[in-house]
Amino acid sequence: MKLCNKMLAECLGTFVLVFGGCGTALFGHVGFLGVAIAFGLTVIAMAYGIGHVSGAHLNPAVSFGVWVNGRMSLKDMLCYWGAQIVGAIIAGAVLLCVWKAAGLGNTGVFAANGYGEAFQAAAGEGYLSVSCGGAFLIEAVLTFVFLMVILGITDDRHQNGKFAGLAIGLTLVLIHLISIPLTNTSVNPARSISQAIFSDCATWSACSQLWLFIVAPLVGAAVAGLFYKCVAPKEK
Repeated sequence: MKLCNKMLAECLGTFVLVFGGCGTALFGHVGFLGVAIAFGLTVIAMAYGIGHVSGAHLNPAVSFGVWVNGRMSLKDMLCYWGAQIVGAIIAGAVLLCVWKAAGLGNTGVFAANGYGEAFQAAAGEGYLSVSCGGAFLIEAVLTFVFLMVILGITDDRHQNGKFAGLAIGLTLVLIHLISIPLTNTSVNPARSISQAIFSDCATWSACSQLWLFIVAPLVGAAVAGLFYKCVAPKEK
């Protein structure tokens, strides 16, 4: 498959992930469980819809972990990053249009990621105030877990690869159930970038905390990529 086809698939898939997951958070009134399920469903849908084209990474951290593990080239990873970020930003822009069309005024948190007392106050009921270090730890650890599942279920030695989309999607549901109250769950820099850009909160700035939701997932993904080599080394 040509790289341009893969990039188009990644752009579309990340658009669906952000539009479906963050859109549910913004308009669904379904609670944390509903939002967690929505994110999982978008990954399952895209895994089976475009997985055969690009692998359906939909996430710069996933591509980074796959690259660290030696399964893709640096050029492909960087191209995936660009496509994923563009797809996420387009989704954020469409969500903003829907928000304005519904007459909802300032976007506020707009499903962005954050941490600390200011974020807790802005996000509202059900959210907790976690420190910067705590937010970094939870995002890195959960991304590590996510990548370990992805690298394991997509290993060509795995006998149940046809269930990869389901396994990955359900893992993402679990991750969201753990961390939505803490950071609104990133584990995906593209998703974090898109929502931070369009958030508009007078008491808290998503962009000022965005670095954490880029760096922590990449750290967790890198550790997973290296660790998986130790857990399941290829026979020479």
